[in-house]
Amino acid sequence: MLVAVYYNNRDVRVEEFPMPEIGEEEVLLKVMASGICGSDVLEWYRLPKAPRVLGHEATGIIDQVCKKVINLKVGDRVFVSHHVPCNTCVYCQKGHHTACETLHNTNYFPGGFSQYIKVPKINVQHGIYKLPDAISFEEGTFIEPLACVVRGQRLANIQKNDTVLIIGSGISGILHTQLAKFKGAKKIIVADINQYRMKLAVQFGADYAFDVGDNLPQKIRLLNDGCLADQVIVCTGATSAVSLAVDCVERGGTILFFAVPDPTVKIPLPINQFWRNEITIQTSYGAAPKDLEEALSILATKKLNIKDMITHRLPLREAQEGFRLMTTAGESLKVILEPNNSDL
Repeated sequence: MLVAVYYNNRDVRVEEFPMPEIGEEEVLLKVMASGICGSDVLEWYRLPKAPRVLGHEATGIIDQVCKKVINLKVGDRVFVSHHVPCNTCVYCQKGHHTACETLHNTNYFPGGFSQYIKVPKINVQHGIYKLPDAISFEEGTFIEPLACVVRGQRLANIQKNDTVLIIGSGISGILHTQLAKFKGAKKIIVADINQYRMKLAVQFGADYAFDVGDNLPQKIRLLNDGCLADQVIVCTGATSAVSLAVDCVERGGTILFFAVPDPTVKIPLPINQFWRNEITIQTSYGAAPKDLEEALSILATKKLNIKDMITHRLPLREAQEGFRLMTTAGESLKVILEPNNSDL
């Protein structure tokens, strides 16, 4: 079978791998679609484990099922979660499933950018979600990224009538925009440096989109009865976004760090300002089963415009082009690889 092996952002090679052999409590998935995530092109995050087959947003068709698997059958259309928690450790018991050691060490093999993947027992038990007929394979690739957004907004306690500022309008920023609108946010303001993506933000539900250098705090106050944003969601690893978030959050508000700089970067925070104004710093990482279930339920409503977020569909042999599109962040948003689509 064919796989796309990641060496770095400029070196993604399509290679031949042997077909995985599944064990007695495993399944084999024929991958029909797998999205390239923004995290896939973060070299500080990916290079230490390269070379490897990336891809964690895989949907497809169950191709083989071992006899001890009773809840799935050949031909089922599914999304498969790559990371699953144990549900029994102290972190899971406290609701911090994405801090679970099991979650950080589980995965399917070899990765979503391949024609077939072997799904281990624990993923079969806790990480396979059947796709409703109304959700295509392409739409199903949004389950995992949307679930991450669902988790972040739940932890930040974003509520109806909040004014929300989203810094960064890539895939995660647009999903945050759509979900905040879906949840009834009063005003959604997006800030970026990319004019193309700022236009997309408005297309997908933002009330306003501004360049990050356009005296953003003043603009927010003019639009929001003299107040800053109740919630600020940081969807970029740019260090400048941290100070901008601090400048734009209202007293008693929350800053959600959905994206972060690389671990070598140390950022000073004005703790006195946080203390004086009761500002909350919140982080979120990944998605837990309840987040994935909620994301699937939201997608099934068809109230989020997912289809139009897909700007490129590529065969596996063009994986390098997909990574180029994601890295340059030009006129692209969601890039999906379709390893078994002979029409591409």
